[in-house]
Amino acid sequence: MTVFQCAIHTHGDLCDGKDSLAAMAAGAFAAGVKYFGVSCHSHTPIPIDEGYVLPADMTAYRQALAALRQAYRGRMEVLWGIEWDSQSDVSTAGFDYWIGSVHYQRGENGAYYCADWGEEHFARCRDELFRGDALAVTEGYFREVARVAAMKPTILGHLDLITKHNAGGCFFDETHPRYRRAALEALHAADPGATLLEINTGGMARGYRDVPYPALFLLKEWRAMGGRVILTSDAHSVGTLLYGYGASAALARAAGFTRASILTMSGEKECPI
Repeated sequence: MTVFQCAIHTHGDLCDGKDSLAAMAAGAFAAGVKYFGVSCHSHTPIPIDEGYVLPADMTAYRQALAALRQAYRGRMEVLWGIEWDSQSDVSTAGFDYWIGSVHYQRGENGAYYCADWGEEHFARCRDELFRGDALAVTEGYFREVARVAAMKPTILGHLDLITKHNAGGCFFDETHPRYRRAALEALHAADPGATLLEINTGGMARGYRDVPYPALFLLKEWRAMGGRVILTSDAHSVGTLLYGYGASAALARAAGFTRASILTMSGEKECPI
């Protein structure tokens, strides 16, 4: 059993993925994956999310997952998952696992500000919510992460997604004590006995980053907390199902991890990295 046999953070065209769930499953099987999880984005009431997330009625999604499980029975385990957003208005009940993630902050004005849609969105959040204080944007983001982490998701998703467009520190200083304190407080809200921390290469696959999420200092702290990690690609297409797993394994080892978790129908298992 190896980490390359598990692809558990994946998206199909029922949300913002490029390929159908059937194509994603076929690609995973062809790549030697034994434990394949579908984790489409949960519905939110945010208008700009329409077309990028599942509908509130997830009947068709559940039917598609059931059909995949049947089609690959005895050949590849198909796990039912969902990436649940902090602004979501649906339940995670009935799924094998859920990934708890933050993509938005919501202001007192009722507006939503996306963490990973680029400079315009970041600037609006900074100027409209935080009086021009970029570090306050990150503190607000990590407060949302802490709230989700405290809910004990199966997997805590892309913990420091707020850095996606921050190459070269163009928006904020990732070494600043305020930033690191906020990030660590969010991490400390997670229960290392209940939640896995993902090492996620989605930003790399889409050309925004050259290293996985999260930062090394967060992984070192998670290890000190007794936490466990899982490698994910946050795949939105067949070609990225196992993208960057080697880089993630190297980052995990740099943080002191020698093993990583995978999810199976019979529960979580660990294997060497």
